[in-house]
Amino acid sequence: MFDVFKKIKTWNDVLEATHLDDIIYKKQREQEALEEKKRKQVIITILAVIGAVAAVAGIAYLVYRYLTPDYLEDFDDDLDDDFDDDFFDDEDTAAVEKKED
Repeated sequence: MFDVFKKIKTWNDVLEATHLDDIIYKKQREQEALEEKKRKQVIITILAVIGAVAAVAGIAYLVYRYLTPDYLEDFDDDLDDDFDDDFFDDEDTAAVEKKED
């Protein structure tokens, strides 16, 4: 029994030995836990708002891309057709000239 008294050197050791620190600091720990919970809720709310704004912006961009006509696609098709016709015409005339020689 006296071994316990030899280990107790400070007031904190007495509080830990008798579990009085649980009673004394209970209110303080509850308040700290409540503040931590509030901080987490604020962070979650901010992230949820940012996510919602990003989702709406993404949907708006996709709708815009879907509804906007693509003028370059028509231009590329016309250009490719003209180029292909010219290219094949040159080959045909070169092949005809070789046959004549």
